[in-house]
Amino acid sequence: MSLGAIKRADPAQSWFGPGPELEAAEAGDAGESQFDTGSSLGGAWDAMQAESLHEGAEDSQFFFQQARRLVQAGGNAFSRLYRAFLAARAALGLVLVATQVIAGLLGAPPPRWTLGLCLLYAAEALALWLLPRLQRGATAKNLARISSPQWWASIGLDLGLFGLLHAFDRLAGVNYGALFVLPVLMAGVLTPRLLALATAAMAALLMLAVSGWAVLEGADVGLRMTQAGLVGSGFFVVSLLASELAGRLAREERAARGSMELARQQAQLNRLVIEEMQEGVLVVDRRGRVRAANPAARILLADGAPVAAAEAAPAGPAMVRKAPFRLRGVPAWQPLVASVEQAFVAGNWPELGRDVSLSFPSGWQRSLRLRMRFTRRRESHTTEDLCVLLIEDNRQVQARSQQEKLAAMGRVSAGIAHEIRNPLAAIDQANALLAEDTSGEPRAQQLTRMVASNVQRLKRIVEDVLEVAPGAVPTPTPVDASTLVNETCLDWARTNQLAPGPLDPLSCVVPLQPLVVSFDPEHLRRVLVNLLDNALRHADPGPASVQVLLEEEAAASGPGWARLVIFNAGRPIAPEVERHLFEPFFSTRSRGSGLGLYICRELCDRYGARIDVQRRHDPQLPGNEFVLRLRRVPPPSTPPAAFTPSPTNSR
Repeated sequence: MSLGAIKRADPAQSWFGPGPELEAAEAGDAGESQFDTGSSLGGAWDAMQAESLHEGAEDSQFFFQQARRLVQAGGNAFSRLYRAFLAARAALGLVLVATQVIAGLLGAPPPRWTLGLCLLYAAEALALWLLPRLQRGATAKNLARISSPQWWASIGLDLGLFGLLHAFDRLAGVNYGALFVLPVLMAGVLTPRLLALATAAMAALLMLAVSGWAVLEGADVGLRMTQAGLVGSGFFVVSLLASELAGRLAREERAARGSMELARQQAQLNRLVIEEMQEGVLVVDRRGRVRAANPAARILLADGAPVAAAEAAPAGPAMVRKAPFRLRGVPAWQPLVASVEQAFVAGNWPELGRDVSLSFPSGWQRSLRLRMRFTRRRESHTTEDLCVLLIEDNRQVQARSQQEKLAAMGRVSAGIAHEIRNPLAAIDQANALLAEDTSGEPRAQQLTRMVASNVQRLKRIVEDVLEVAPGAVPTPTPVDASTLVNETCLDWARTNQLAPGPLDPLSCVVPLQPLVVSFDPEHLRRVLVNLLDNALRHADPGPASVQVLLEEEAAASGPGWARLVIFNAGRPIAPEVERHLFEPFFSTRSRGSGLGLYICRELCDRYGARIDVQRRHDPQLPGNEFVLRLRRVPPPSTPPAAFTPSPTNSR
């Protein structure tokens, strides 16, 4: 099909071919027709065409040419053969009429009853062939019964009318007995073998009866009976051969239908896989026309600036139109077109692909990793018609590579942390003993305190690494966030020796009623302590420079979310720093491990919570705040026993 022109897509196309539901057929025996017994002349084709339209209405893609020809041929083998025999009967009727007319013109006018029978037969055969409504019900199942009207309208009528012609002209020079071959052949192909042999027997008996009548009227008994016997035997041979050939054709058709069904199922599976792939897939010919494109490829070829600029995109990401479409003519796609042309000329492409940069009119730029695969190997006497383009956003490639590196680093770091823990404990114990032995030496005491300080720092790093190391994820439990946040803030203030009073830098506001969230208590405490340490470190001096706020978010339905805000007054975070805040081992301090905020994000991800950083534009006290959205759960039947926090606990 033409895949470059802007036109309506062929509705019978999909990724790998049309998908008409093929009927299952069992092998026939002597009592059944060789063909599908439930198919009709119009119903089978209508059903297949309707399903083909339904299957391929969503996309316009390339397809199997052989499959399409099979579907467009119309119906199954039985219906095609039945129509062929009807056409042969109509042609034979016209030939009989023409023969009678020509004989009359040559001076040998036929009897009127002979001409009348030929005209009657020609009219019936033409009507049955040209009027589809007369063909209704002509199925293999109906023709398998001698009592069916369809059998009498075709095979039965042929036997009777040809018998009359042969009987009335038994002494003339015209031998109408050869006409019996048509009904015998039709019965052998379209009816069960037993009925086909019965039809051949009827034709042979008619031949013998007419010959016997001729003998009674003085014909040579030996000649006429011998001819009738030989012709009758030929009818049986024709019937058996036709039945055998029809059976073989039916078996081949069933095998082809089975193969088509398997191919259709495989095509549907492949289509589902390709449509759901995160990697873009394009099928392009050497003229730059896209024959197939999955949704990921259509997103990568679209201008992403409008979506990137919007805070929310209810309609989903921008996508180019469905295939077919041309790559040429769009300035942003010219690097892609040049790469395709280069690949067709060279006949190969690097296995790992090459990078292509697309510049859109809006200023949006997208770097793509482009890999190509050809539909068949290039040979000296062939040309490459199609190639499959596998495209991927380089940002995703880099992100995946970074994730793999981080995962490998995490496993290595966890192993190193386990190995460091035991020697570190021995160093800590030895340093404590050394501090006892040198209690009266100030210089030695200073050194032991330095060792103890660095040992504690190493212990914290080891604990941080092990906290985010791969392992069993703990089961979240309902926890009263109001009580836990209040207790954690009090403990943290005492640990950092923050004296309560009007100049206290910490302000904690929690609701009076319990606020139950889904989180591990120790992990939630760890997240809060890390954020408090970070806030105090970067806060400007002054009262309430570090603020903690826990509140409930209104939800239309369900438990909703709880909002935990940790604020510190201070300067804005630099953009180059904000981009890397939650990355591991990133720190603005020389002695920082760079794991605090990374651990917070990892723990929030484990329990379905969200963490983000934003700027608070308050004229009186501007600063930065980390916002946690914790998933709420219904409170337990018996609330946890804990002290009731005050609505406002300002230290």
